[in-house]
Amino acid sequence: MRAIHQVLCGTMLAALVALPLLAQDAPVPPTAMTPAPTATLPAVAAPTATDASSAAPVLTREDVGAWLDGFMPYALANGDIAGAVVVVVKDGQVLVQKGYGYADLATRAPVVPDATLFRPGSVSKLFTWTAVMQLVQAGKLDLDADVNQYIDFKLPARDGKPVTLRQIMTHTTGMEEQIRGLITAKQDEITPLGDALKHWTPERIHVPGATPAYSNYATALAGYIVERVSGQSFDDYLDAHIFKPLGMEHASFRQPLPPALLAGMSKGYAKASDGEAKDYEFISLAPAGSLAATGTDMAKFMIAHLQDGAFGEARILDAATAQKMHSTGQASVGPLNRMMLGFYETSVNGHRAISHGGDTQWFHSDLQLFLDDGIGLFVSINSSGRDGATGHIRYALSRGFADRYLPGKPSKPAGVSKEDAKQHAAQLAGTYTSSRRPDSNFVSLANLLGPIKVVANEDGTISVTAAMGAGGAPKKWREVAPYLWQDTDSTDRLAADVVDGEVTRFSMEPYAPIMVFERLSTWRALSMPLLVASLVVVLLTVIAWPVSALVRRYYGVRYALTGADARAHRLVRIGALLSLLATSAALGLVVGMLSKLEMTSPGTDGLIIAMRLFATVALPLGAGIAVWNAWHVLRGRRKWLAKLWALLLALACLFLLWIGVAHHVIGFGANY
Repeated sequence: MRAIHQVLCGTMLAALVALPLLAQDAPVPPTAMTPAPTATLPAVAAPTATDASSAAPVLTREDVGAWLDGFMPYALANGDIAGAVVVVVKDGQVLVQKGYGYADLATRAPVVPDATLFRPGSVSKLFTWTAVMQLVQAGKLDLDADVNQYIDFKLPARDGKPVTLRQIMTHTTGMEEQIRGLITAKQDEITPLGDALKHWTPERIHVPGATPAYSNYATALAGYIVERVSGQSFDDYLDAHIFKPLGMEHASFRQPLPPALLAGMSKGYAKASDGEAKDYEFISLAPAGSLAATGTDMAKFMIAHLQDGAFGEARILDAATAQKMHSTGQASVGPLNRMMLGFYETSVNGHRAISHGGDTQWFHSDLQLFLDDGIGLFVSINSSGRDGATGHIRYALSRGFADRYLPGKPSKPAGVSKEDAKQHAAQLAGTYTSSRRPDSNFVSLANLLGPIKVVANEDGTISVTAAMGAGGAPKKWREVAPYLWQDTDSTDRLAADVVDGEVTRFSMEPYAPIMVFERLSTWRALSMPLLVASLVVVLLTVIAWPVSALVRRYYGVRYALTGADARAHRLVRIGALLSLLATSAALGLVVGMLSKLEMTSPGTDGLIIAMRLFATVALPLGAGIAVWNAWHVLRGRRKWLAKLWALLLALACLFLLWIGVAHHVIGFGANY
């Protein structure tokens, strides 16, 4: 029930789960895989009725308005957020639309639901999917056809399977993560959609149709197909076929925004306390997340989907097509929530629900549709806030809303025996990586920096490093059925796939529809500790160079080595320095890019190419010198400590060279 990502920029669950998903597209990401720190936020102060003796509050304008007024101002203040908009619809009508806080801190302009535009991030994708389904309905697109027939460049098959629109809409194309040019603050860096897609095609690293891996590239490809098949630009198509029929007069994917809409655009902020408005975010893969819209206009879109495509006298989908979109599920792992055709399944308390979340760098949004109840909920926040506040606020809002107005009787799972629980927890424990990840380019270093770890606790529960509670502590998951766990504080579930008695992958809600976590081999799991150890060895070697010289000078001690020994001693320090600089530059650049997405703009290509060219020379040279030095020292009469260090240094430089090769640091180009 929460915004599943964060990248439009959402994954790599921990660097990529934290990467805004245009972003979930969180989520995602993660996403370097260290989860963002969390803040303790107020719980929704609302009674929950789950049995016949306590009647649930009735969803009325007055009750939900009072409930929101009791939650949102405190949540925004506690989360250091400037402003937000919340809209609730029911039975084809807007029940409540409210603005909280400020759209512009400098002018103290308040958020006005029908006039202030927000950036919904990956919620934008629902409009792209709706456009695709309109063309499917018209017989112009086939969900299961090879998409190469619709585009003017070639996407290669994987295992003989072409890319299809069904795969695209369920995020099962198998494509790796692509982030170049995802977000920029410079208008002149916007790349035309076709050019952005043709610049570089992500590799298909998973079996198509079998492994969910959220993809902004694939979504943008769907938008390009809409252009090619309809004969209209993506923006013109949406204006004519979605925005106009729904009367969405304050909504646009256009970049830059038309002046009349830009005047109503909320500012974006890192934190309200900073008071510094951020530049408008431009997105080259526009169909994946460039929408700007008011809360009122988002209400119209929700109503249309809740009414199977109808909005008043207008209709954007026929009923059969809308129902197909809402109910065609792609399984993830076990019984976990599925991916529909563009929507995430997020059913709760026995009430069928679909949703989509979205994040840019500064805006964070969530849209929930309770299909059988005719209820929709949309929230968008204009600040990243303090310590992961936006994710907790969105989750508390959507889950608190469902528990208050759509309660259900809690299930009583049978559970498993203590012995089985401990055995299964031990089977699941280990190191994993997200299916949503870069793989064939140097940003794959992020996978190395923060793998997902599952820990078996002494009480038979498990914890996952990427799943943190609102208080900042890891969630605990208790097994409720064989290889199915449930969060002890919510109804979120975690499930594992078991092959020949071994867990091969798992997923957990809310990430289940868009990514899974695959077990790493022992060698891959040890890569990070070995990287740290190697960097320590070369760093100490480099530091010892000037330190030993200063010590000798201070005490008046002569340099003890002569001839070939002295030459090897000096050269190996140069080799260690080269290896250290090349590896540090690559790691620093990746961390910087994932923490500041403007660095993924085309303007950074020159820096990336320079870094890779330097590494291409420095890493092999450093390793070669270190190996030669070790060979020389081991054959000589140096002390055993010198021989041991020479051997460790050679191994360290060789490992850094392997990292450079395996993670595509060595090479040329700036595709990622």
